[in-house]
Amino acid sequence: MNGLAYYSSLTMVTSAVVYLLAFTAHAAEWASARRVDPDATSRARQERLDADLTLIDRFGRIGIALTCIGAVLHVSGVVLRGLAAGRAPWGNMYEFVTSTMAFVAIAYLVLAIGLKMRWLGLPVTLLLTIGQGLAVTVFYVDVAPLVPALHSVWFVVHIVAAATAGAMFNVGGLASILFLLRTRAERKGAVKGYLARLPEPIVLDRIAYRVTAFAFPLWTFTIAAGSIWAAYAWGRYWGWDPKETWSLVTWVVYAAYLHARATAGWKGTRAAWLGVLGMAAFWWNFVGVNLLTAGLHSYAGI
Repeated sequence: MNGLAYYSSLTMVTSAVVYLLAFTAHAAEWASARRVDPDATSRARQERLDADLTLIDRFGRIGIALTCIGAVLHVSGVVLRGLAAGRAPWGNMYEFVTSTMAFVAIAYLVLAIGLKMRWLGLPVTLLLTIGQGLAVTVFYVDVAPLVPALHSVWFVVHIVAAATAGAMFNVGGLASILFLLRTRAERKGAVKGYLARLPEPIVLDRIAYRVTAFAFPLWTFTIAAGSIWAAYAWGRYWGWDPKETWSLVTWVVYAAYLHARATAGWKGTRAAWLGVLGMAAFWWNFVGVNLLTAGLHSYAGI
């Protein structure tokens, strides 16, 4: 392992640890919120409420700060990996997972800091901890030259579009999951703790929709660019390879989600479940297809 590859691996592992610490801070933020009594009336209870809110905010700020540190280390690791390989760092599953998780971290920080969406902190840092942790422990491979099929300008175009769309699909899916948790609590009349600090369900539903609507054209372009790349590499635009098939399945699920909202007026719970299904399809295509199936995209797996 050369020096750049070593430091890339070191920063990747460190970022996974920092993401775990950020997740712990956000878990403490959620746990602290369970003690909040929104109906406090007496002076003593009001002082306790103020102290609890201060503690919650402190844990949240620690979580954001740690996520920023983890993201800086993470992006540095991706850049160092590219420099070590002398190419864009997306030639295998390890590199694609770490790059996509970096896009997720950046997207979250933009939303959390710029749009005050820190409430996404717990699920996003959990996703980053699991994704980055699997990358550095299970998916890792040494730096190696690209296989011949990857030598194309479409290599960069296709992967950047896929990683960006995937990051936004995950943010939308997490918003849908939080929507389902919040609405379930409302039906039970038990909206308390951190769930009470989430935006109203209609806002969560709107965020999930807008993020997905942004990501869908990128995913459409990803498939189109992949087809052009396939024609260059293998002499055909489409061959029903498992990765190609599940990319199309993911596209169909998200197309159904957007179509149902636009024409059938699907909002709320039914739309949220479709969004979660789309996220599951994306992850099966992202990891399951690479690990459990064989095809022309086997260079992207373990």
